[in-house]
Amino acid sequence: MRAALLCVLSALVPSLALAQAPSDADLQKRANAVLTLMGFSLTPDVTTGSLSISDQSAGNPYFSQSSISGGGTLGQRRLYLEGTLAYAHYTPTFDAQGAQPIQVKWDSVLATGGIGWDFPVAPRLVVRPIANVSLGRVESEGMAAATGRGFLSHGELNAAGLGGSLMLDYERYLPENEIDAELRYSSIHLQSFQSSSAVQGHALAQTFSFWSRYRAPTGLVALERPLRYVLEYAHTRFLGDLDGALGFQYVNSFGLGLELDTTKYDSYVTRTRLLLRYKAGDHLTGWAIGLAVSF
Repeated sequence: MRAALLCVLSALVPSLALAQAPSDADLQKRANAVLTLMGFSLTPDVTTGSLSISDQSAGNPYFSQSSISGGGTLGQRRLYLEGTLAYAHYTPTFDAQGAQPIQVKWDSVLATGGIGWDFPVAPRLVVRPIANVSLGRVESEGMAAATGRGFLSHGELNAAGLGGSLMLDYERYLPENEIDAELRYSSIHLQSFQSSSAVQGHALAQTFSFWSRYRAPTGLVALERPLRYVLEYAHTRFLGDLDGALGFQYVNSFGLGLELDTTKYDSYVTRTRLLLRYKAGDHLTGWAIGLAVSF
């Protein structure tokens, strides 16, 4: 069974400016923006596994997002499964028309699953169509004078997503080195349902991404198995409603790390990887620490 579980912690600092206004239209706009931001965590992606953004000047002090994801084929079969679970926290501030500003806390949880099938097209190369379904929820809690402000004081936004992905996957495993490369396009439509009337909306999340990894022995031995070094590169281009939603259109990720072979002592977990990633794109730079295990 070849599978991977990925947990990423990162800090990205783009140029982000959101307008501030007390109107219901602005509330709707920001709520729709939260729905759009869910689109950054719909599929396994090392470039946006976690985000941390601060813009004090625009009255939006903090937005953060963390996710854990994994995917892989089942043994020698062609069935592919993937899943992502993400949590986001957003604390916008609203002008209360001359009164004390209203601070609110928005928390969201989003889960996405995918099922696909591998179609071999060449040696070590497969085409993999994937069907994706998502389910998420945003809750609003007033932190100051939000009483009586509807969604601001106590509201909810439920979202469901349906879409798919198409992946081209190349794998070459040799004793001297291992190469993995994936080219992927994803399109998932998110739609609110059973939500507060002021914050109903929808978003189309589309991404085009490339991910690659090179692994080779270092010449050292750990846990009675070869210790490997890992090189990784990933690029993601954001399309649809995600294009520019956080102030950038693409992210590059450069990774360097080590991989332990744990088969000597653990029959379930085969490899454990620790990577340091540097991220860069238009108007942003960042870093990440990634921990992953293979089964």
